[in-house]
Parts: sequence; structure tokens; C-alpha cells
Amino acid sequence: MKYTGKIYKFGPDVDTDAIIPARYLNTFDPLELAQHCMEDADPTFPSKVKPGDIIVADKNFGCGSSREHAPIAIKGAGVSCVVARSFARIFYRNSINIGLPILECEEAFDGMEEGDQIEVDLETGHITNLRSGISYQAQPFPPFMQEIMAQGGLINYVKEKARTE
Repeated sequence: MKYTGKIYKFGPDVDTDAIIPARYLNTFDPLELAQHCMEDADPTFPSKVKPGDIIVADKNFGCGSSREHAPIAIKGAGVSCVVARSFARIFYRNSINIGLPILECEEAFDGMEEGDQIEVDLETGHITNLRSGISYQAQPFPPFMQEIMAQGGLINYVKEKARTE
């Protein structure tokens, strides 16, 4: 799976309250959550993000509470994937469970500017900044985890496996 999109950069330790503020946790509807995605980190984000855009973040993205609302809001906003130096453990797992593609890459954050266009190849972990032409290498997920994300999350993956076996 390849994704190409405009990037939005966020610094270190973006917690789940910044991704989706607690005052909006009265729903699991991805489109409702998307209207408030990242608004405490960047109030303009919900109005400017477009389907296919990509978040590039520093270390410890998604720290804080264990709420699944955070990756649901990001996916609902149309973000195709998130690239970060590192992810908080529970956010990492929640992202896979709901089918939000993520990649950890130590170098990418420093080599990109807000608004750059990048291409992310989830299968190989290859990330290319289309403005500068510089490429970065992330550790790709094993095939079964890629399949979970391609199916839209763990529930869809299990349903498909049960249907075909």
C-alpha cells in the first residue's frame, strides 16, 4: 500500500487529549470526531486537512490515555497514515486495531517541512519527501499486520478470516 499526501507536522509528546479533546468523547462516530481532530494542538487542523494527508510527528505520539477515539479521529479526518519517531504503546496498538497505518522512522521528522508532499510505502517502509527527493527507511510491519490495516482493522480482519476459513 502506498500513500501520497501533504504533511502536517507535530512536535514531541502529542497526547490523546490533544488529538481528540475529552469534551468530544461522547461519540465513536469517526466523522464527528474528525471535526475536532488535533484542534487542541492546531485549531485550524480540522478545517484544512484533506483526505490522503499525512501526519509526521516527533517522539511519543499518542501518549496519555488509552482511548481508541484518538486514532479513530485521525482516520475519520481522512489522514492516510502517521509517521513518527515513536508512538506511545497503546496508541500504536489502537491504530493497528482500527486500521490506521502508522510507521516509526527516527530520521523523517527532521528532514521534512510542514506542507511537504511525501510518499509512504507501507509494504517496504520506504518514505520519500517529494520536495527534497530525500528518502527514509522505516521498519515495515510484518505481512499479517499489513493485512489487518488493509482490511480496515482487527475486527474486519477477523470477520474476513472467519468467512474464508
